[in-house]
Amino acid sequence: MLTVLVVEDEPLVRHGIIHGVDWAALDCRVTGEAANGAEGLKLARALRPDLIITDIRTPRMDGIEMLTALRADGNSAHAIILTAYSDFDYARTAIQLHVSDYLLKPFSDRDLENAIRRLHTEIGVHAPAELPLLPRVTNANGYVQEAMAYISAHYAQELSITEIAKSLAVSESRLSHLFRNDTGHTITGYWTRYRIQTAMELLRDHRVKVYEVASLVGYRDVAYFGSLFKKLTGKTPGDWQMSVSSEK
Repeated sequence: MLTVLVVEDEPLVRHGIIHGVDWAALDCRVTGEAANGAEGLKLARALRPDLIITDIRTPRMDGIEMLTALRADGNSAHAIILTAYSDFDYARTAIQLHVSDYLLKPFSDRDLENAIRRLHTEIGVHAPAELPLLPRVTNANGYVQEAMAYISAHYAQELSITEIAKSLAVSESRLSHLFRNDTGHTITGYWTRYRIQTAMELLRDHRVKVYEVASLVGYRDVAYFGSLFKKLTGKTPGDWQMSVSSEK
């Protein structure tokens, strides 16, 4: 049975999701609800739900920021995004955060139920969405958590430890030491792994071209992207895409 956390700032919508869906028939149980992303983040860390259903726009912290922070924690909960915004950038960000589905408001109970059924099918075919290239970090120093969150939010850009340390108001040497101690990786190494992990998820869609994925995760040189991908995964991007497509 999947445990579910619902994060939605509109009380009527939140109530409708919690009480309008036959959760038992979907082999699910709602274990928590929150009215904004900050509350949702706190509950997700405490409850460790299997599935998070969240609006993309919530007060204090939006759904994308919440999921970014959770992914930085190593939390691989499935997620379904709800939004009234059809902008591609939102959809692309959701995909990059390993979101299972993306529903535009207004949606019906049946739309949500079908999304959960698709998730069940996905789980039945594939292992849960883990982050195999990234370390599982628990009880990390606050600076380390913030650095991972910063990388999650800006990984497709050119980053440097100088930039990250400055944004966190900490010295480069202290941040480097703490990060290596808590994760086992340098900041640059973690950043590279995050980019390649995101590329692995994007390549699950066989319609997406390798060069498009390289660009989405911040690599202009497709050959260089391919060499890094193979070094970390043991497969070329094309071979990886073919292998995951054949599992469907």
